[in-house]
Amino acid sequence: MPIFSFDDLMEMPSRYRGNLLNKVSGIKPANLIATISKERKSNLAIFNSVVHIGANPPYLGFVLRPTTVERHTYENIKETGVYTINQITTEIHKKAHQTSAKYERGVSEFERVGLTEEYYANFKAPFVKESTIKIALEFEEEHLIKCNDTRLIIGKITQLQLPDNCIAANGDINLEHLDCVGIGGLDSYYSVQKLGTYTYAKP
Repeated sequence: MPIFSFDDLMEMPSRYRGNLLNKVSGIKPANLIATISKERKSNLAIFNSVVHIGANPPYLGFVLRPTTVERHTYENIKETGVYTINQITTEIHKKAHQTSAKYERGVSEFERVGLTEEYYANFKAPFVKESTIKIALEFEEEHLIKCNDTRLIIGKITQLQLPDNCIAANGDINLEHLDCVGIGGLDSYYSVQKLGTYTYAKP
């Protein structure tokens, strides 16, 4: 089994190193983040970095790459203060992947990839109609990660939508039944298969 030092990793070709290190942490959640600009132009982008921050109160975070180039998702969130996170399913994963293309500002990825904008309860940002888990969030705070100029964006959940027949009595969600997918690296997609549910671990 090869062992790579920090120097070994830094000497690798950029694309090879990126592929390796994006996948080494394993399968990550696959989500579409939808926003809208002040000019009412929708935007949709795939993210593999959505993370649970807390349940009381409910917060989610995601990591945004450096803002040295245009980041339409970030710019729209800062302009409007709202966005949605939408779970990717096997049915839409190819369309979701296409949102990673560098479309110009003002071009709606919804239209370009064939997904449907949906709006609820006067919430300004769009949802993805085809998603099975849809989350509305208000921007709460951001943290600059100085070591590589990425940002942790944290939002407060203001609305959660998912089929009620997928929620267990204890609040657990059957992700396998919802046909959710995960991402390995930047371009490999995996279906979800439940291996087991276990009691709360104690020493």
